[in-house]
Amino acid sequence: MMRNYSVRTDLALEEKERFESDDVEVQGVVLEENYDEERELRLTRVEITTENGAKAMGKPVGTYLTLETPNLAVPDEDLHMEIAEELSKYIRELVDKNISGEKKKESEDLSVLVVGLGNRDVTPDALGPYVADHLSVTRHIVKEYGKYAMGMEHACMISAVVPGVMGQTGMESAEIVRGIVQETHPDLVIAVDALAARNSRRLNRTVQIADTGIHPGSGVGNHRSGMNEESIGVPVIGIGVPTVVDAATIVNDTMENFIRALESSESLKGVGEVLKSYNPGEKYAFVRELIAPHLNGMFMTPKDVDEMIHQISHTISEAINMLFMEQA
Repeated sequence: MMRNYSVRTDLALEEKERFESDDVEVQGVVLEENYDEERELRLTRVEITTENGAKAMGKPVGTYLTLETPNLAVPDEDLHMEIAEELSKYIRELVDKNISGEKKKESEDLSVLVVGLGNRDVTPDALGPYVADHLSVTRHIVKEYGKYAMGMEHACMISAVVPGVMGQTGMESAEIVRGIVQETHPDLVIAVDALAARNSRRLNRTVQIADTGIHPGSGVGNHRSGMNEESIGVPVIGIGVPTVVDAATIVNDTMENFIRALESSESLKGVGEVLKSYNPGEKYAFVRELIAPHLNGMFMTPKDVDEMIHQISHTISEAINMLFMEQA
């Protein structure tokens, strides 16, 4: 049975898992999963193909690729390059899918605007700005001296902007980006942002790439204007990493561990079985009621998030650099 309860997550994968836990088949939503055990890389592809599927999932029609690996924030150069290569491959897939007509034939010379969403002064929200910092921007060189100044026959024009957040600028990020797009005419926008997850195990070890754009702040309840092809005017690829979970998720995870502990106890086994009979949605709603009002709206992040954000931002920027330098 379907229930109305709030799940703070930006990940399409977690929305799909919510239905699977209820044994509900969602029409118009296809999930495929591949796991490379040797490299500890799991790719999950969620395809939302119909409007009914989009309504059920609360996500737009499109493709959502989710790469999960415990090595994402590990400070190892070899692992960093390996993950960047995988990410580059998946970004290329969605770029090729969404660039059509003559531009598809001339994809070696694409003009790409990378938008680093988020607040540089708040570490869990600083992923986008840090990715923009590490990019190899080339638009000014190509515009000034021509593509041969890059020493290549073909050269993509890469530009980057960090629009800040509404509290800093008084403007929606989408408004700022729309103005830049109208002035500079890129073929594609890649928007990078920090996300919220429902499962704490996915923090800083998951990357979602989607061809539906991005909705800044949606996972933490700050519903800003979305950035997609309809609002911006060009295709938008969204790249995000979950860096926070809400307090209810932490308490809910603890409750699951508590139930397992009760089941292993002879004297308290009956209590564990009663609690286990609640479905995931009921448990989550129960937890949110218990922690209200003081902890509702509180979001948690790992204590070493600053180190992780720096490492992950390098990996994502390297994937983008790799993709468009290869095309060049």
